[in-house]
Amino acid sequence: MTESTGAAGGYVAAIDQGTTSTRCIIFNRDGAIVAVDQREHRQIFPKPGWVEHDATEIWAKVQAVVTGALAKAGLRAEQLGAVGITNQRETTVLWDRFTGKPVHNAIVWQDTRTAPLCAELGGEVGQDRFRDATGLPLASYFSGPKVAWLLENVPGLRARAERGEIAFGTVDSWLIWNLTGGVDGGTHVTDVTNAGRTMLMNLTTLQWDASILSAMGVPESVLPEIRSSAEVYGTAVGPLAGVPVAGALGDQQAAVFGQTCYGVGEAKNTYGTGSFLLMNTGTRPVPSKSGLLTTLGYQLGGEAPVYCLEGSIAVTGSLVQWFRDQLGLIGSAAEIESLAASVEDNGGAYIVPAFSGLFAPYWRADARGVITGLTAYVTKAHLARAVLEATSWQTREVVDAMYEDSGVRITSLKVDGGMTANGLLMQHQADVLGVPVIRPVISETTCLGAAYAAGLATGVWQDLDELRAHWQRDTEWTPHMDGATRDREYGNWRRAVERSFGWQAEGREG
Repeated sequence: MTESTGAAGGYVAAIDQGTTSTRCIIFNRDGAIVAVDQREHRQIFPKPGWVEHDATEIWAKVQAVVTGALAKAGLRAEQLGAVGITNQRETTVLWDRFTGKPVHNAIVWQDTRTAPLCAELGGEVGQDRFRDATGLPLASYFSGPKVAWLLENVPGLRARAERGEIAFGTVDSWLIWNLTGGVDGGTHVTDVTNAGRTMLMNLTTLQWDASILSAMGVPESVLPEIRSSAEVYGTAVGPLAGVPVAGALGDQQAAVFGQTCYGVGEAKNTYGTGSFLLMNTGTRPVPSKSGLLTTLGYQLGGEAPVYCLEGSIAVTGSLVQWFRDQLGLIGSAAEIESLAASVEDNGGAYIVPAFSGLFAPYWRADARGVITGLTAYVTKAHLARAVLEATSWQTREVVDAMYEDSGVRITSLKVDGGMTANGLLMQHQADVLGVPVIRPVISETTCLGAAYAAGLATGVWQDLDELRAHWQRDTEWTPHMDGATRDREYGNWRRAVERSFGWQAEGREG
């Protein structure tokens, strides 16, 4: 690892506030990791389908990981050129501007309590009521309905909000406000990528949309100011005293930026429990007619914003966990690769993991998981292969939807996340896409993206070309499958997906 000189401003810190834990990673000028500290926080489940976090606990964990990372690196705060933030998207915090205390637990992005409200808001138009303005379907996933729910259900909160006493933010806003002083002059801002996931921001103007605020009953007085993803929002106090707080990106957008997907058609896929594939579509939003989300990619200072199409897949890594824990066919997740590699193909079997419906590009809540093509020939090794191939084929469907919407074909796919350790899966992914799949040396692309944004804003790095030069490939998988085989297998997969439709009858499981 090449160390920077250690002169003031030679390092950049990134705070990654995720769904289950918080990390601080310190990078040097070469984009290499100097130190990492991580702490988990509680998951609160008050009722079925409800998921909450304690925002005060999260802020305490942020301070702890910052202190821990500085100690591990042997650095003082004044040696940092900037700090950037990346965060779980859509999670919603309301707090009192004068006491600094949250008025309720944060409502997490996974929480489904607002589903009835979303149906009500859709009215006769349905889930596309606000899609033209926001790029998003009406869904409990997004922040706007969560704010509306809190204003209606926390006693006295609406009156306090209308008096200007209450602030709303996604997690980036909560952290920036606290980092820059909190009740003593904290900056109340959010960046375009996080604002774009509230369902309250107009995709074109990059401002809060008055008609949607009115429809949802959200007073503008609670909202943060929308800023770019890379600019100085304020100066930190506390453990980072004096350090410019200078970058913010939602986690998937931060991965786009860390993977240096700066050109139209450049795409990344993050393989976790599920997978998120984002493709850069340039400086104009591309509306989706194929089941994708239109979302902000990033905005650097006063430059034109860059947009992405986003495809979310509900079940990828969690299918391997199911194969291990529910079926007991492997003892560890890593074993699936050698088991799947012990056979030449899937033996004609396909697994569609629609455990609670299908996400992009189908959005079929009535779908349920199926295994098709079973014969007496099929062994657990063939099923292991089918498990891995399900991730590749679902990714192919999202890539095809992106082409249908944008007319842009990807020329390669940059990948990150835990499943990229599986070489057999990555080779199959390259085969079914027909393009190279590339994994970088630095796999912590989310934190790296937040650091890059903050460092660009403060002169640690000069431009996107310098960041591109830091990006290094670790492994590249090139396609080997012939076109006829790919088309035949894809056709079989699509037929298997059709078999998954219609299993949940209206209003009941079964």
